[in-house]
Amino acid sequence: MEHLIELKQVYKIYQMGEETVHALDGVDIAIDQGEFVAIVGSSGSGKSTAMNIIGCLDVPTSGSYHLGGVDVSTMDDDQQAEIRNKMLGFIFQQYNLIPKLTVLENVELPLLYAGLPSDERRRRALGALERVGLAEKQKNLPSQLSGGQQQRVSIARALAGSPSVILADEPTGALDSRTGREVLGFLKKLNREGDTVVLITHDNSIAVRADRIIRLQDGKIIYDGDARDPHAVVQPEQAGEEDEL
Repeated sequence: MEHLIELKQVYKIYQMGEETVHALDGVDIAIDQGEFVAIVGSSGSGKSTAMNIIGCLDVPTSGSYHLGGVDVSTMDDDQQAEIRNKMLGFIFQQYNLIPKLTVLENVELPLLYAGLPSDERRRRALGALERVGLAEKQKNLPSQLSGGQQQRVSIARALAGSPSVILADEPTGALDSRTGREVLGFLKKLNREGDTVVLITHDNSIAVRADRIIRLQDGKIIYDGDARDPHAVVQPEQAGEEDEL
């Protein structure tokens, strides 16, 4: 069976002065349609590099990346932009809403870039706002909403294009814990409705809300499995320390 997302022996190598940095060091990742996966790691682990490659914002130094069966690892910027628009919906930590646009106009924006006619844009945007429970706020400006509501608008914007993958980069990072739990609840709900969700986070308490955790450390995968397994949130050195106690 063809995977929705498939990275094979992906390396991303940077030259920092005289030092060679392996941001990703031979990574293999396969994610299927309908999964809810958290990619976890501390700063410098490679998780942001993995997100950039999965999100078609960067290409590997070597190895291959297939999205929906299409090899995107050798695409140029224009080709990557096209596949991003068609297949990926992004949710960011800082919402990235345009202050002067209404909620509806913010959700419509990617559809405008995609060249959809105004009636279709409005229909899709309203449908996405209904899914996150904010249709009645369509005429409001972002400044008139709470942080949690603004993040739900950004989720609606990600949904409006009917993407194959929702890519959420630290989506609760700017929220208090209660509102963060609400936003994660929405992502879980979308996943139950059939959406594929890939969540990027450094926070174990957020990662365990996914069904599967892929943990990165120094550019390598050190865990890939069930989010409920105790090993999903215990780093190898921590496990070693516990064994000695």
